[in-house]
Amino acid sequence: MNKTVKKLDNNVVKALTNVCEYAKGSIVGFKWITHTADYSNFPHSLIITCVFDTKDSKNLAEQNGDFVLLTRNIHNALLKVGIVLKQAKRNVQFDSEEAGAEARLLLKKH
Repeated sequence: MNKTVKKLDNNVVKALTNVCEYAKGSIVGFKWITHTADYSNFPHSLIITCVFDTKDSKNLAEQNGDFVLLTRNIHNALLKVGIVLKQAKRNVQFDSEEAGAEARLLLKKH
């Protein structure tokens, strides 16, 4: 990872950490945020995943408008560190630990 990519990634981590800390204290069932990116196609390739403890918590957050709030907060936090997402809705995904555990179990069976 060269210096430019490292700096970009550090800025993403910094921005997402702030959003994560806010969300853990204010959104029921919210657990953590992760991201992936192909820095040769950045920021278009940036995928941010907001993870909830259960599918029910994730569904409740969606119904309560927390998906919109999280997406907006992520967009604004990244903007503060100089990263512009043209379509934040495309860059932000939502998942649950429960769904991840089910997927791993299915892979193990095959």
